[in-house]
Amino acid sequence: MSSSLFLLLPLLVPTLLLEFRYHDNSEIEQHLVQVSAANPDITHLYSIGKSVKGQQLWVLALGVSPHRHTVGVPEFKYVANMHGNEVLGRVLLLQLIGELVRGYRDNETWSLQLLNSTRIHILPTMNPDGFDEADTNCLLSQGRFNHNGVDLNRGFPDAFSGLREQKDLKEEQREAEVRAVIGWLQSETFVLSANLHGGAVVASYPYDNSDRGFDLMGAASVTPDDDVFVHLAKVYSYNHASMHKGNLCDDSGPFRDGITNGYHWYPLAGGMQDYNYVWAQCLELTLELSCCKFPQPKELPALWMDNKKALLAYIQQVHLGVKGQVFDGSGMPVQMAVVEVEGRGNICPFRTNQHGEYYRLLLPGIYTFKVTYPGHEVLTETLSIPYGPDQYSAMKHDFKLRRTASATVRTQAEPSPSCNYTLLPKGGGATTGPRWNGLTVGFSVVTALRSLID
Repeated sequence: MSSSLFLLLPLLVPTLLLEFRYHDNSEIEQHLVQVSAANPDITHLYSIGKSVKGQQLWVLALGVSPHRHTVGVPEFKYVANMHGNEVLGRVLLLQLIGELVRGYRDNETWSLQLLNSTRIHILPTMNPDGFDEADTNCLLSQGRFNHNGVDLNRGFPDAFSGLREQKDLKEEQREAEVRAVIGWLQSETFVLSANLHGGAVVASYPYDNSDRGFDLMGAASVTPDDDVFVHLAKVYSYNHASMHKGNLCDDSGPFRDGITNGYHWYPLAGGMQDYNYVWAQCLELTLELSCCKFPQPKELPALWMDNKKALLAYIQQVHLGVKGQVFDGSGMPVQMAVVEVEGRGNICPFRTNQHGEYYRLLLPGIYTFKVTYPGHEVLTETLSIPYGPDQYSAMKHDFKLRRTASATVRTQAEPSPSCNYTLLPKGGGATTGPRWNGLTVGFSVVTALRSLID
């Protein structure tokens, strides 16, 4: 790194220290460009697409290898401002970016451990058009929808609606912001996620919807990983200053432990957290973080302090359970191998990615795994899984398959069309293909700073 860059760093560091107010979309864009330019070794700014009105949906990735996926390093994401008038998440995620970068630059152990073990993606606003149209009312919905007047959290494919009800809605007919997130999920192997909302204070977990069948227990619609989801929700609520009390808002709750099953709270079709879990193998919570959808600016510093510890603790949970690769009979990692956990029958079975990787968030315990892949014997193994987050790593275990005799080769059934698995190119990730070329704004700043480094 040249001495010229060191001279510029004192001028760039203040960009991390955002004042507590609501920054408009262009200010957020400018800030992300500056942070990425000043920290190219640990950040990568890219766009997942555009809103209806053509505004970029910027994501900042943070980690020691921010530009691309590293085998064995889990992918985590936070998404905010899906509803344009629920705005606290925008502020919290910008503050979180600053805190992660500051901690890393100051050699603080917590930040070094997080960024060395995890690739963190932050989308401060999924609905910039809605934000532009929002007013500051605590309860009303102006700005909630995108520019087409559509609630984005009702616009995803829904596992419980069935193909018959969804077949007439083609991908290109879905909202631009929804298509962008679906494409994002097909390009990265996200393991854990949270979607930041406002209007209540509670951690909500899947399912949000139900077919009133096997998943329905009492008034809740439970997933096969209900124990993990309850644990994740409690991690957030008990690391939050007061969410665990469960009765913070006059018009919602009470919520025991500050958590709720989404369907038990209210049924919701086409939601993003169910889509993440069913189709993308990514466990996602919906975090409702303020009674008022548009808190007063003077309240923002306290709200950041209420959520800071919880936001960091939740990221660490991406290291629950077990991770590894599946290898075929010749020792090559294989894509689309099915990795199932006994007693956890997912609607869409968990499958390996283009690197042959699987990630399975599980609480400590003993679990039996069944791995299947065409032309190979079914492999069954029982594993004792410890608690990984304290060590910033899930347990690592690879599965090595054996070929079947040629006369008895059995083919594996293709995935159900409703599961919509996507085969990714070998490179994968958010760095391939023209749709991911990002920095169109502030490019001269980036170029100038990088020229000092190269």
